[in-house]
Amino acid sequence: MTTQTSKVAIVTGASRGIGAVIAKQLAKQGFAVAINYASSATEASKLVVELRQAGHQAIAIKADVANADDVRRMFDETETQLGKVDVLVNNAGILKVLPLAQHTDELFDQNFNIHARGTFNTLREAATRLNAGGRIINFSSSTVGMNLPGYAVYIASKAAVESLTQVFAKEMRGRSITVNAVAPGPVATDLFLHGKSEEQIQTFAKMAPLERLAQPEDIARVVSFLVGPDSAWVNGQILRVNGGLV
Repeated sequence: MTTQTSKVAIVTGASRGIGAVIAKQLAKQGFAVAINYASSATEASKLVVELRQAGHQAIAIKADVANADDVRRMFDETETQLGKVDVLVNNAGILKVLPLAQHTDELFDQNFNIHARGTFNTLREAATRLNAGGRIINFSSSTVGMNLPGYAVYIASKAAVESLTQVFAKEMRGRSITVNAVAPGPVATDLFLHGKSEEQIQTFAKMAPLERLAQPEDIARVVSFLVGPDSAWVNGQILRVNGGLV
């Protein structure tokens, strides 16, 4: 393997939406980026080509974050192709809104497998493999503070992420690794917009005092801060990035 020159970041769920914008932002900051995807191979490949054409280092790695073997392999491939990991961004997620009584066992498991188990799997791997001085950014949701009807299972799985974040930050003592979580409000991505009427979208947009939906770039800029030197004293925190929604 060649001598590692760039810092290395893994971004899960990075083939589209917020994850793709984060991957682009980190590449601009000089990171070699591993773009993880579960099923969107075409989008992930396009993003890799785009970043490489702009002069950045990037690879795409298919891995199900809910599968511990996949996560181990994702770290293996990243280390082999790019070098040891400095930054982990746990962005992978789903959003399906239903009253609790209508949730299937499968949908419950899907929420907790991707959000809670997925974060657990990557944190467990990062515990021994992340470079000293590294940064971990998990993804929660501002819905945790809102208790919206229909979001019970989603909120519960994201609340688990917040607890993992706050405890793991303390368990990383002695390695100068910070562990924080970003908790966006509504963001104008396909994940959020899918299945909603224009009226519903406008209702959500007006909920925050700033009266608009977030753009993926709004979230990526906060992640950019958390991976950079200016956030060195921010650790074990949940940053609610929502325009004042909650």
